Amino acid sequence: MNAPATPDQAAVHALYGETMGTRWRVNAVAPARSDLHALHGEIQAELDRLVAQMSTWEAGSDICRFNRAPAGTWQVLPPAFFAVLRCALEIAAASDGAYDPTIGPLVGLWGFGANAAGQRVPHAHEIDDARARTGWRRIALREQDACALQPGDAWLDLSAIAKGYAVDAVGARLRERGIEAALVEVGGELRGYGRKPDGSAWHVLVESAEDQDDDEPCILALEDGRAVATSGDRWHRFERDGRRYTHTIDPRSGRAVEHAAAAVTVVADSAMRADAWATALTVMGAEAGYAFAAERGLAARFLARHAQGIVVRATPAFPASIAA
Repeated sequence: MNAPATPDQAAVHALYGETMGTRWRVNAVAPARSDLHALHGEIQAELDRLVAQMSTWEAGSDICRFNRAPAGTWQVLPPAFFAVLRCALEIAAASDGAYDPTIGPLVGLWGFGANAAGQRVPHAHEIDDARARTGWRRIALREQDACALQPGDAWLDLSAIAKGYAVDAVGARLRERGIEAALVEVGGELRGYGRKPDGSAWHVLVESAEDQDDDEPCILALEDGRAVATSGDRWHRFERDGRRYTHTIDPRSGRAVEHAAAAVTVVADSAMRADAWATALTVMGAEAGYAFAAERGLAARFLARHAQGIVVRATPAFPASIAA
């Protein structure tokens, strides 16, 4: 029989709640008899603050204020919003527009997101009209006063990067509070730092192949603040006339990605970047996405559909994160 824990003995505490239309969870290492109610409140407050800045579902949010702003005006953004938008534009440039934070009009047109009018396949002229409102190059930033230019009728949508940033922000808050080890999750995006009381790293299970549950599971060790995010068409999609349409829209064509991988998992130094890169690689498609990731040294794993079923393929940088 195990001896009862002493007050200063480290233990893993589970905290959880809801945010961004999904759930968050924190596994935090702290003395066994710690009262973490205040910490739970701080985490929820931090997430609520980010929702108030970057949620297109909240009419009074800072992002909706930007989207409604008159053409040609410079809008002051809160620090977190500005940091996320800056990173989003960097990845848009690096991916040649496969990821684009101005994709909002197209997302709504295809029936996804806060401005959806029902899932359907839009007409070509509707896609052209929506594409005329998009384009990451239209957005300019002014670093000295944290402003962004509203070029006119641009509609930012940061849903493919904001959850990742939220994971990073919660992790930073935990460190400020003296939590020396934690695993943070928001809607499937994760980041871990420090080690569990037994000295082991945080282990997380990577998305498995569809209908192939007998495959050996892929387990990652998240150490030194490493983060993981997964994108793909396993969760949000619809079918019309026998064709499958994913919720992932290619900003370059304005159309739903037809050859999206079932899942793309990316490991990176921040959940924000892992989140956005997972989307960009999904948009590129299994073949082009793999080639791009391998060339850039990105740690990525693709579950791609082929005639013979799901094929798993990882870039050379990915195995370094697999738990021994």
